[in-house]
Amino acid sequence: MFSRSFALSALAAPLLVAAAPAPELAQVQAHLKAVTTMVADFSQEDRNGRVLTGTMTLKKPGKIRFQYEKGVPQLIVADGSSLYFIDYQVRQVQRWPVGNSPLRVLFDPSKMESYATVKPTADQRVISVEVHDPKKPEYGRITMVFQKDAAAPGGLKLQGWVALDAQSNRTTIRLTNQRFNGAVADSAFRWTDPRPQGRTH
Repeated sequence: MFSRSFALSALAAPLLVAAAPAPELAQVQAHLKAVTTMVADFSQEDRNGRVLTGTMTLKKPGKIRFQYEKGVPQLIVADGSSLYFIDYQVRQVQRWPVGNSPLRVLFDPSKMESYATVKPTADQRVISVEVHDPKKPEYGRITMVFQKDAAAPGGLKLQGWVALDAQSNRTTIRLTNQRFNGAVADSAFRWTDPRPQGRTH
């Protein structure tokens, strides 16, 4: 089954934490501001070592879609205002404001210092940014990893992130084959509501 720790802690936790060191943060901000769209392959590993794959599609402002491999009856999608976790197997839909997601930093990094901390890494080519609220540990935390790449927007490439929920359940997302700033239609973020009398959003 889909790891709900990813959906609940990685995507639905509010952002309110300490300031981050300026130099590395400025580089991350420059990259995120330069990205208007991104399409990437992703793999998701849960605490039990199960791996699912799929395609992530992002478009500013506020749109993202995690389309899982064939046979996985879940979908995560944000339409610009709301973020949805859809489980087609049990016909359930959960919804949060996009602004309450740690991944909102992908859309608007302008105030990262208020909710993110740059963490030290052993590799100078890698920048790690942690997002969490220490006053509300039940929300868990998410750590994003960027690699320096002169060919990528702002000289960085998002490699993925690790989500850790309040029960220490870890979910790891790894990105590959990243493509930046190509044309992405708004229709890519439409989804079919599985609930009775559902419709296409």
